Parts: sequence; structure tokens; C-alpha cells
Amino acid sequence: MIEPLVDIDRLRVSYRTASGTVEALRGVSLSVAKGEVVAVVGESGSGKSTLAHAVIGLLPSNGRVDGGSIRLDGDELTTLGEKRLRAIRGRRIGLVPQDPTISLNPVRTVGAQVAEVLRRHRLADRRGAWLDAVELLGTVGLPDPELTARRYPHTLSGGMRQRVLIAVAIAAGPDLVIADEPTSALDVTVQRRILDELQRLTARTDTSVLLVTHDLGVAADRADRVVVMRQGRIVEQGPVHQVLSNPSTAYTRLLIDSVPGRATVTAPPVAVTDPTPVAEVVNLVKEFPLPRVGGRRGVVRAVDDVSFTVGRGETLALVGESGSGKSTTARLLLRLADPTKGQVRFGGVDVTTARGRQWRELRRRAQLIYQNPYASLDPTFTVEQILVEPLRAFDVGTASARRERAAELLDRVALAASTAARRPVELSGGQRQRVAIARALALSPELVVCDEPVSALDVSVQAQVLQLLAELQREAGLSYLFISHDLAVVRQIAHRVGVMRHGRLLELRPTQDLFAAPREQYTRDLLASIAGTFALTAPDEENR
Repeated sequence: MIEPLVDIDRLRVSYRTASGTVEALRGVSLSVAKGEVVAVVGESGSGKSTLAHAVIGLLPSNGRVDGGSIRLDGDELTTLGEKRLRAIRGRRIGLVPQDPTISLNPVRTVGAQVAEVLRRHRLADRRGAWLDAVELLGTVGLPDPELTARRYPHTLSGGMRQRVLIAVAIAAGPDLVIADEPTSALDVTVQRRILDELQRLTARTDTSVLLVTHDLGVAADRADRVVVMRQGRIVEQGPVHQVLSNPSTAYTRLLIDSVPGRATVTAPPVAVTDPTPVAEVVNLVKEFPLPRVGGRRGVVRAVDDVSFTVGRGETLALVGESGSGKSTTARLLLRLADPTKGQVRFGGVDVTTARGRQWRELRRRAQLIYQNPYASLDPTFTVEQILVEPLRAFDVGTASARRERAAELLDRVALAASTAARRPVELSGGQRQRVAIARALALSPELVVCDEPVSALDVSVQAQVLQLLAELQREAGLSYLFISHDLAVVRQIAHRVGVMRHGRLLELRPTQDLFAAPREQYTRDLLASIAGTFALTAPDEENR
């Protein structure tokens, strides 16, 4: 019998917390063969990321391996010291972390960070490492890789930063790539390109991939086998088609039924009856300076003459590739950045140059759900303090009423009441995102800008959050500007969809019309790139 590349046997991992020891993995056993792609799926907090970090020896300081074995090509990893693990990381095991903001050095160019892997493992000299880094950045789909290599992480979009991390992970041609939600921040076209590259890598070099994902469409498309985890245990595993088409456990069936397009989420009204726009942008332009090259400094036009309205009680979605200008447009609408040209109106009032009291009132009436919960939550606050903070800032309610409101918000986003006493570092990525959503809703705003609000969530919690957003819209007439690369989610929740590319709004149409008959070739390419028809296939359509 051929020994697998990775063999995990009865692995147990726990975390020490202020409230006691928490068991994260409870006797997990699985293997990954050479050249095989194994997807690990399950809800947030199920132990997926803990498993990935244990394999590469990157558990946090309060985490420990309590028992079991992890073997890489027959070599035991759990007993290795830090020095020997460092020689393995990057060279034999590459990691694509879940969050690009905290994983890239903010004071080094992205090209230098990719080249560092090659230099640290003595695979190239300084000049060769730089040239290889530029080539890798192009491989993962970054535009103008030579210029991008000279840029710093904060000048790139979230999806572009994620692609840099993927370039870092594959730079040394490792035996195993651990991909922890590698495409959660990526639009569908770049997602396909990245997954294609990982697939080519495995075919060319027999590299194995341990793919941690909440996207069952990606698992269905790209994995050979799937492992389903719940509460630190494996509840089901097997060939991907077998598990996803004929699950043996109720929990796996629940995950499948929660996939956008399958989940039972009440659709928004067909039309918005109140024609008065809550928000309006007119001919918006935003330019950013580029790094100086050859003594000359250019500019990039991130938003190029964009106009649209968001009606009362309407969900307007903006879609497009990473770097298309979606998030920058949202920041301009919320006045978190000043436009180079154009106007922003809220409730019919021009707020393009709002300051003082007018600006503060806008903050209360319009809230933002950030794309990245790691960077948007204060790590020193408890969850209750995070939720109470906006209420206190606007002097809403008494101290006890604020605590009651915080408890209500936790319940609405499917978090346990005990979460209130915990800090962000003690939560999974999906749990942190739910806290961010709850905070945005605390002040009952008129407009919520949702910047990839469910990209970090597993499908069951994603369905709950989308249901919640739909309920709040019906009950309170909320308006949403919904920014997403997940077209299955957009199709489910949006009244209208705007497609952006290179800062321009290519088409803006009712959702059903756009999906049924897109006018632009670029829109057709987006729809054709969706990972797996599984993601958009309703249960009754499978049996036709």
C-alpha cells in the first residue's frame, strides 16, 4: 500500500481561554495522497482552520496538540522544534491564510514578500527571486505584475492581496498547499483562475492540496474528496460526488440545502414602491497616485464617472472583479473618502463636502459592514463592548438597555449569548463577521453598505444572515448597497445589479433580466466563471 503524503491520526487540539479549556479537535483522522485535493468543509468553529494550522505548526500561543499524530511523507511533525518547522514551511508546505490584511507585511512591497520565500529557502539569488516574484504575480492574475510588485499591500484591494498570498504559497513549489479559504475574497473570474493554477500545480508536480472552504461549489468543482467537520469531529468523508449528491448525515444535508440558490430565503419585493432614493451618486470619479517609475508618477482612476441611486427598501448589488472599483465606490458614498469629482446625495441633500454635525448624522443613518472582520473589530473590546459602542457614541438608551440590545443582536446573527464576554481573537473568522454585521445594525440605519458581508461565512450561517437582512428590509424598509463577488448570493438578494469593470459601471439592470440575458460580454464571462453549477442549481432543478 502506498503511504499517503499526509497522514493525520486521532489528532486532538485544545485552546486555553479565560473561561477554561476548549477542545477544538477531538480525534480527527484523515489522509491526503500525493496529487490529491481534499476539501474540508463545515460551519465556522467546526475546527477546519485549527486542523490546517496544526498541520503546518502554526497554532496560536494558547493552542496545543494534546494527542495524535501528523505525518508528512512519513515524518512526524508534532514533535519537531521550531527551527525544523521553519525549514518545512514554505518549502514543503505552503499556506494560503484566510486573511490577507494581517498576513502581509505593510511596510514591504508585495514583490519583496513573494521573493523572500525563494531567498529564504535558497532557491534563487536576489535578482532571480525578484524576476520569479514578478512572474508569479502575473500567474495569479494580478494586472501589470511588474508595477504591482512595487506596490504596498494597503494600495491593493482585498482580492488582490489574497492573490499575493497565493503567489507566496506556491513560490517554492511545495509538496502540500494548505489553502484556508483561498478564494473567499475573490471574484468568480479570478477564483477560477486561481483554482485552475492550483489544479495545474497538482497535475504538474503531484502537489497535494488541503482546501479549507465554506464554498461547497468550489469543493464540488475542484476536490477529489471532501471531509465534513462539526464541533471538532469528522462526521462524514468520501469522494466529493458521493458526499454532496448522497450525504449520509443530516448535518451534511443541512449544509447542502443552505447553499445560495438552494436555501429557502424569502426574496425581496419585485419592485420598490417608494421612488424616493435614499442615496444617490452622480458622475463620481476617484483617482489615486501610483508609485513613481522612471521618474514619472501616474494615477489610477479607481472610479470613473459612476452614477446610480439606491431606492428606499431596495437592494442594489455591485459586482465585478477585484479592483473594479466596487469598494471604493461604497467608501465614496459613505463619505469615508472624498471624490476627485462628482456628487454624493443622501436623502436628497448633497453631502459631498459634509462636515461637522451633518457628517455625524450621516454616520448614524448609513452604516457599513466591512469586508474584513479582523481589521474592523477592536481586539481589546469584548463583543458586548463592540456592540454597545455605537449606541453609547450616539447616546442611545440606558446602560442596561444597551446591553439588552447587544444580546438581541447576538441572537439575530445566530451567536450564543456567551459570546458577549469573549474578544475577537477568541472567535472564528465567520463568528467575527457576524459580530461586525450585528454592530452595523445596532443603530437601525436607513442604508447599510454591505461590503462582502457573507464572504467569510459558512453556507448555513450565510443563509441565516441573508434571511436576517431580508427580514430587516421588510420590517424596517432598510436599503442595501450590496457589494459581492458571489453571484449566487446576488441573484438571491438583489433587486438590481450593477456590473463594474476598471472603475466604470458597464450595465445596471434588474437582477432577473441581467442573469437571463446579459448585454455585455464581460457580464457573460462573469456568469460563466461561477464555481460549479452546484452553487446555482436549485434542488428541484437537479431532478428534471
